[in-house]
Amino acid sequence: MNINYIKKILSAFVYDVAIQTPISKAKFLSERINNEILLKREDLQPVFSFKIRGAYNKIIQLSEVEKKSGVIAASAGNHAQGVALAARNIGIKSVIVMPITTPEIKVRSVRSFGGEVVLFGDNFNAAYEHARELQREHGYTFIHPYDDPDVIAGQGTVGLEITRQVSSLDYIFVPVGGGGLLAGIATYIKFINPGIKIIGVESEDSACLTEAFKAKERIVLDHVGIFADGVAVKQVGEETFRLIKDNVDGTITVNTDEICAAIKDIYDDTRSIAEPAGALALAGLKKYASENKLVNQKMIAILSGANVNFDRLRHISERTEIGEKREGLFAVQIPETPGAFKTFCNVLKDRNITEFNYRYSDPDRAMIFAGVQLDDPVLGREHIMEALETQGYKVVDLSEDEISKLHVRYMIGGKAQHMANEHLFTFEFPERPGALADFLNGLGFRWNISLFHYRIHGADYGRVLLGIQVDKKDLPELKKYLDSTDYNFTEVNDNVSYSLFLK
Repeated sequence: MNINYIKKILSAFVYDVAIQTPISKAKFLSERINNEILLKREDLQPVFSFKIRGAYNKIIQLSEVEKKSGVIAASAGNHAQGVALAARNIGIKSVIVMPITTPEIKVRSVRSFGGEVVLFGDNFNAAYEHARELQREHGYTFIHPYDDPDVIAGQGTVGLEITRQVSSLDYIFVPVGGGGLLAGIATYIKFINPGIKIIGVESEDSACLTEAFKAKERIVLDHVGIFADGVAVKQVGEETFRLIKDNVDGTITVNTDEICAAIKDIYDDTRSIAEPAGALALAGLKKYASENKLVNQKMIAILSGANVNFDRLRHISERTEIGEKREGLFAVQIPETPGAFKTFCNVLKDRNITEFNYRYSDPDRAMIFAGVQLDDPVLGREHIMEALETQGYKVVDLSEDEISKLHVRYMIGGKAQHMANEHLFTFEFPERPGALADFLNGLGFRWNISLFHYRIHGADYGRVLLGIQVDKKDLPELKKYLDSTDYNFTEVNDNVSYSLFLK
């Protein structure tokens, strides 16, 4: 049956609006990891993403009756822009339902391509359901972002171009959300050259394909992370999974820090700034090459998009050094005496201290939060721990602790005294006016907020650390209210950095 897809890919209508994107060699990265690394530059498409390929290939093949009725899609990002531009090029109406939390830059972009924007709900699921209601009400044709044969074939033209542009290739790394791009590329590549290995790359907090492979069937994730929002999908597509499971050699997952490091690698080699989902494939390539000790291999990563909000760059930059394993974060207990900081620095010798947070809280000892430059990407943190512990310091490695990196490093100022019954939660608040006020109004005067930290990251959702004083007998009532908000939250009372610096 896949021969039909090969025919569909070869005859796909994409180049009325899309371009054959170039392939760039990542010179500096290639030298660093001893492999030939190439980047397929889908960030250079007119909508700065590969999504235009599948959207146009689907829309151009609609019947005249369907075109006359117009099209509708639900999206907070690249698919929205692809559908809007494709529809404008053909001369038909497009309606894009976007969550209220969608950043204004993306809303403006869709409108600039001729799309009629409807803002609805706090998340994609709400926008999707509303789009389906509008479809039924007005007779629009729904353009699915990935689980559609014509969309998959349009994305498969990326694989077609790679075979024309590169010879003797060993690996292709492809980002995975719903699976449309991976299904299209893998189906075509395996038909042309089965010897090329195809690896799907997922964010570790939205790894729906990896979990589907484990279960041998599609599963629905309870929750997906929001950093790489372009691939934040709870379930891989039905048709995409059917194609992927027969044509893909494996998957690998990467974390936020590894994605940020890949964004910097792309910038260093191309002077372009990828969005987190756009850099996902390169992050996976680097991790896969390291874990499998690959050398002298020719590998290509799909740079799938560059629709990044400028506000996110600060957060990305802060996480890059940890992602490259050039920086470690540590909690260290030092004596509260004159010269203690100097002694601490002397133990670290020629390593740079990248961050140092301290607040007086005890006459005998001080707990500091320190960032330290690492001398080795693999064993560097162990070297630091060993050097400090040998000199009698008590030290805790916080480099993998998300709450430390998102919140605690900005809050250190001494522990709260006489703070009874404090419970700590992390939240994802939708970035829309009134979201916090709605939450606080619901909370009312029943419980006291004892700790709060929020810092904008330029995403659709903001990450919040919240402490609430509540008696044990009232805890079920509080959790009942928190459940009713539909905000994703987790209780984190046992977090180590909270215990060391804030509790």
